[in-house]
Amino acid sequence: MDIRSILLIVIDEQSPKKSNDATLQANSVLSEVSKRLQVGNNHALEEAILTQWHDLFRTGYLAWGYNLANPNPPFFHLTEQGRNSLANVGRDPANPEGYLKHLYSTSQINQISKSYLEEGLNCYALALYKSAAVMVGAASEALINELRDAVVKKLETTNPKIPKNLSTWRAKETLMGLKSFFDGRLANMPASLKEGYESYWPAFTQQIRAARNEAGHPLSIEPIKQETVHASLLIFPELAKLSQSLLKFATESP
Repeated sequence: MDIRSILLIVIDEQSPKKSNDATLQANSVLSEVSKRLQVGNNHALEEAILTQWHDLFRTGYLAWGYNLANPNPPFFHLTEQGRNSLANVGRDPANPEGYLKHLYSTSQINQISKSYLEEGLNCYALALYKSAAVMVGAASEALINELRDAVVKKLETTNPKIPKNLSTWRAKETLMGLKSFFDGRLANMPASLKEGYESYWPAFTQQIRAARNEAGHPLSIEPIKQETVHASLLIFPELAKLSQSLLKFATESP
């Protein structure tokens, strides 16, 4: 388990759950992290822990102080962003290692998608939200392109003329072509896949593409909000799982 994951887990464990619980204090958290990582006299590891520790403050997950009477270290508290992330610390994007472990337990995404997603997570952890939005968008398009290629291969067995919108690099047109293909086969879909496709596929792809386009097209200096990228990353594992199910259906259906 990496340093950031352990820091987040220990902070979550030590966060006061009731009004009479002990407050969060730096020494208590760092001492427990040191114990779990078996730091000993490893100065390089101590520096690495402190780097990750200060990054959590710099990127808005933690802030110094307990209240106005105790505004300084060693007291600290979780910000709203920090509380939201720790609500599901084992798989939240704020914890890239836990997030990827959860993703890979449910889906095996292709290598292109994987490379963009992992870089997107790194950008997110560093609060580079525009970059993260573009990377997650590219990761989702890699899944869409994989699905398109499988559909084209399937169609080629019975129809040498492939629809134009399945022979393009434009994601919007590709999605239209895939919709036409799958909509025409709804009657043959298993009930659970049909429900997932009709309910979630358009919403998943639209949210991630919209965030990617907003970040990737230099039309505005307004920043991409953390909440927008967070939503895209939370959606991605479900998109990947649904994409794999559609890929299997496209490959195996008559």
